Amino acid sequence: MKYSEWLSTVPSEITNDPIWKLEVYRLALFADDIGWNDVIALSKNNLMWGVADQLHRSLGSISANLTEGYSRSKGLDRARFFEFSLGSARESRDWYYKSRHVLPVEVIKHRMELITRVVSMLAPMISHQRKNALREEQAEYNLQSSILSLDSEVPFP
Repeated sequence: MKYSEWLSTVPSEITNDPIWKLEVYRLALFADDIGWNDVIALSKNNLMWGVADQLHRSLGSISANLTEGYSRSKGLDRARFFEFSLGSARESRDWYYKSRHVLPVEVIKHRMELITRVVSMLAPMISHQRKNALREEQAEYNLQSSILSLDSEVPFP
């Protein structure tokens, strides 16, 4: 299925959510959807059951962590979930590479390019969230008091 065709199949409960505006989320969800058939094909080979399971989990985790992070306040908490998403994207790409002996070459090439695009979009998002992290304001301390001043001599016992 082509991306442009897939877009029209996504239900309004998802497309009406503000996260849908993020292209990286749409691509991650698309990667998971088209990856379903890849997982089924891999699971038909007994030697690839583990790979199929790991691929299925990592693909689903990309958009799931984006969704959770998007629901957090801006800053470090959001960046942390975006980092989880980035890790899952890289993991998915790794599992696709390991699937190259079973899945068709053109499928592997397409999926790895798609996921690499997701990776390239996530990295600057994480950096942006880290830069915009809420920082604790520096407190000002008044160290001068009427009892003790740094300029006065204090006798030692």
